[in-house]
Amino acid sequence: MSRYRLVTGFFAWVLLPGLVWADVNEELYQPYQRLLSGYLIEQALPGDGLVSAFDYSSALADTDLVQLLEQQRNALAEFDVGTLEARGESVAFWINAYNFFMLEQILTERPGGELVTSVWDYGGRVNPFVDSVFDRENFVIGGERFSLSQIEKGVLLGEGYQTRGWKDARVHFAVNCASVGCPPLRDQVYTATNLEDLLQENTRRAFNTQHHLKVSGNTLYGTELFKWYKQDFVEAEGSVRAFIRRWASDTVAEQVAGTNELDYIDYDWSLNLPANMGIAGSK
Repeated sequence: MSRYRLVTGFFAWVLLPGLVWADVNEELYQPYQRLLSGYLIEQALPGDGLVSAFDYSSALADTDLVQLLEQQRNALAEFDVGTLEARGESVAFWINAYNFFMLEQILTERPGGELVTSVWDYGGRVNPFVDSVFDRENFVIGGERFSLSQIEKGVLLGEGYQTRGWKDARVHFAVNCASVGCPPLRDQVYTATNLEDLLQENTRRAFNTQHHLKVSGNTLYGTELFKWYKQDFVEAEGSVRAFIRRWASDTVAEQVAGTNELDYIDYDWSLNLPANMGIAGSK
């Protein structure tokens, strides 16, 4: 779809030699942004924590929903990922792709016409003979099929990004799996301009919620993300504790420094509905 593509580099070079291109994410992800603006609810918590929920019921009642989802799928299917050259624009693109496709999955595949109660309802843990939602290669980007796992682990946290110095463990606090235990989905798309601020903010504010971090006595309790992806955090800062202290608020970092045991908070896979997140009403 031409409205989602940048003008060719040739004409930019010949006609507008001084032009610095705007980030592709703002235009490409306009349909997704409309969903976020309409149905994503953010709620600040005491101590500067943050949780968010998606109002799936209201979104499903939107007569424009099918068209919005189709527009975004088509835009991604036709987009040339080879045009992504800079780190900020590229990382933002793949975070947005993951988060959009996760939402699209929940909104479009409703067994018996009902929303799933958890992403594991699609298969995997519940039915080991069916691929989990994370392993299905159902999502088309640039004419190639991807799974959510391939986007997260193969691209954002993969060898290619690591080689280029683009791998960032804070991505674990930006991609959202539509569950209560996930770091908050934000009400704006990621862009090259806001990427660093949002990665810092999401990580810090996640550490200020009981879903992701808490201290009791001399024990530090962290999200199971620290167990499942320990190597990413070790590569980034030398240890899980060092990672937390690097990106947490001063208050939380001080609390963490006073602990000597590490345990994990059971991950809550319940769907990130407003009621499940303790958020009243709709947007």
